Amino acid sequence: MKTGTTQEKITLAFINDKSPILDITCNDLATSGMDVLFRSENIEDGLSQLSALKALPKVCIIDLDFYDRNVLVQLQELRVQYPIIKLIAHSDIDDQKVGKDLLDIGFSSYLLIGSGKDDFRKVIEGGIN
Repeated sequence: MKTGTTQEKITLAFINDKSPILDITCNDLATSGMDVLFRSENIEDGLSQLSALKALPKVCIIDLDFYDRNVLVQLQELRVQYPIIKLIAHSDIDDQKVGKDLLDIGFSSYLLIGSGKDDFRKVIEGGIN
Protein backbone atom coordinates (compact mmCIF):
# COMPACT_ATOMS: atom_id res chain seq x y z
CA MET A 1 0.00 0.00 0.00
CA LYS A 2 1.38 3.38 -0.95
CA THR A 3 1.11 5.79 1.94
CA GLY A 4 3.98 8.22 1.32
CA THR A 5 3.52 11.61 -0.20
CA THR A 6 6.14 11.04 -2.89
CA GLN A 7 6.17 8.24 -5.38
CA GLU A 8 9.39 6.64 -6.51
CA LYS A 9 10.33 7.75 -10.02
CA ILE A 10 10.29 5.11 -12.71
CA THR A 11 13.82 4.67 -14.02
CA LEU A 12 14.51 3.83 -17.66
CA ALA A 13 17.38 2.97 -19.96
CA PHE A 14 17.28 3.08 -23.75
CA ILE A 15 19.31 0.96 -26.13
CA ASN A 16 18.54 1.94 -29.69
CA ASP A 17 20.37 2.37 -32.93
CA LYS A 18 19.72 5.97 -33.98
CA SER A 19 15.94 5.99 -34.04
CA PRO A 20 14.59 9.55 -34.24
CA ILE A 21 11.15 8.21 -33.34
CA LEU A 22 12.44 6.65 -30.14
CA ASP A 23 14.42 9.83 -29.40
CA ILE A 24 11.12 11.73 -29.31
CA THR A 25 9.51 9.06 -27.13
CA CYS A 26 12.49 9.12 -24.76
CA ASN A 27 12.26 12.91 -24.41
CA ASP A 28 8.47 12.73 -23.92
CA LEU A 29 8.83 10.12 -21.16
CA ALA A 30 11.55 12.15 -19.45
CA THR A 31 9.42 15.30 -19.44
CA SER A 32 6.46 13.31 -18.12
CA GLY A 33 8.34 12.44 -14.94
CA MET A 34 10.27 9.28 -15.74
CA ASP A 35 13.99 9.24 -15.07
CA VAL A 36 16.16 8.22 -18.05
CA LEU A 37 19.40 6.89 -16.56
CA PHE A 38 21.23 6.39 -19.84
CA ARG A 39 20.97 5.92 -23.58
CA SER A 40 23.24 3.79 -25.70
CA GLU A 41 23.38 2.75 -29.35
CA ASN A 42 24.32 -0.90 -28.80
CA ILE A 43 24.07 -3.65 -26.23
CA GLU A 44 27.79 -3.74 -25.46
CA ASP A 45 27.76 -0.06 -24.48
CA GLY A 46 24.50 -0.61 -22.60
CA LEU A 47 26.03 -3.44 -20.56
CA SER A 48 29.00 -1.20 -19.74
CA GLN A 49 26.72 1.62 -18.60
CA LEU A 50 24.56 -0.76 -16.55
CA SER A 51 27.62 -2.10 -14.71
CA ALA A 52 28.60 1.45 -13.73
CA LEU A 53 25.24 2.30 -12.15
CA LYS A 54 24.63 2.19 -8.41
CA ALA A 55 20.92 1.47 -8.96
CA LEU A 56 19.59 -0.36 -12.01
CA PRO A 57 16.75 0.98 -14.14
CA LYS A 58 13.41 -0.71 -13.69
CA VAL A 59 12.87 -0.85 -17.47
CA CYS A 60 15.09 -0.99 -20.54
CA ILE A 61 13.54 -0.08 -23.88
CA ILE A 62 15.37 -1.63 -26.80
CA ASP A 63 15.07 -0.82 -30.51
CA LEU A 64 17.66 -2.74 -32.52
CA ASP A 65 17.77 -5.04 -35.54
CA PHE A 66 15.91 -8.01 -34.06
CA TYR A 67 16.51 -10.02 -37.26
CA ASP A 68 20.24 -10.05 -36.41
CA ARG A 69 21.12 -13.29 -34.59
CA ASN A 70 24.10 -11.58 -32.91
CA VAL A 71 21.73 -9.02 -31.41
CA LEU A 72 19.53 -11.82 -30.05
CA VAL A 73 22.56 -13.52 -28.47
CA GLN A 74 23.63 -10.22 -26.88
CA LEU A 75 20.08 -9.68 -25.60
CA GLN A 76 20.20 -13.10 -23.94
CA GLU A 77 23.44 -12.05 -22.25
CA LEU A 78 21.78 -8.84 -21.06
CA ARG A 79 18.86 -10.84 -19.67
CA VAL A 80 21.17 -13.28 -17.84
CA GLN A 81 23.26 -10.50 -16.29
CA TYR A 82 20.30 -8.30 -15.32
CA PRO A 83 17.22 -10.52 -14.86
CA ILE A 84 15.32 -7.98 -12.75
CA ILE A 85 15.21 -5.30 -15.46
CA LYS A 86 11.99 -5.37 -17.48
CA LEU A 87 12.77 -5.40 -21.20
CA ILE A 88 10.48 -3.71 -23.72
CA ALA A 89 11.09 -4.05 -27.44
CA HIS A 90 10.27 -1.27 -29.88
CA SER A 91 10.45 -1.98 -33.59
CA ASP A 92 8.92 -1.70 -37.01
CA ILE A 93 9.18 -5.48 -37.39
CA ASP A 94 5.73 -7.04 -37.23
CA ASP A 95 6.91 -10.65 -37.42
CA GLN A 96 5.58 -13.45 -35.25
CA LYS A 97 8.92 -15.32 -35.17
CA VAL A 98 10.84 -12.25 -34.01
CA GLY A 99 8.19 -11.57 -31.38
CA LYS A 100 8.42 -15.17 -30.14
CA ASP A 101 12.23 -15.00 -30.01
CA LEU A 102 12.02 -11.85 -27.87
CA LEU A 103 9.42 -13.34 -25.54
CA ASP A 104 11.61 -16.44 -25.18
CA ILE A 105 14.53 -14.22 -24.15
CA GLY A 106 12.33 -12.62 -21.49
CA PHE A 107 10.98 -9.40 -22.96
CA SER A 108 7.81 -8.34 -21.19
CA SER A 109 6.33 -6.29 -24.05
CA TYR A 110 6.70 -5.42 -27.72
CA LEU A 111 5.59 -2.06 -29.10
CA LEU A 112 5.48 -1.26 -32.78
CA ILE A 113 6.58 2.00 -34.41
CA GLY A 114 3.75 4.45 -34.04
CA SER A 115 3.25 3.72 -30.35
CA GLY A 116 3.16 6.99 -28.48
CA LYS A 117 4.16 8.18 -25.03
CA ASP A 118 0.87 6.99 -23.53
CA ASP A 119 1.34 3.48 -24.98
CA PHE A 120 4.84 3.31 -23.53
CA ARG A 121 3.70 4.65 -20.17
CA LYS A 122 0.93 2.05 -19.96
CA VAL A 123 3.31 -0.82 -20.79
CA ILE A 124 6.04 0.47 -18.46
CA GLU A 125 3.72 0.98 -15.51
CA GLY A 126 1.99 -2.35 -16.15
CA GLY A 127 5.30 -4.16 -16.31
CA ILE A 128 6.61 -2.92 -12.99
CA ASN A 129 3.43 -3.24 -10.96
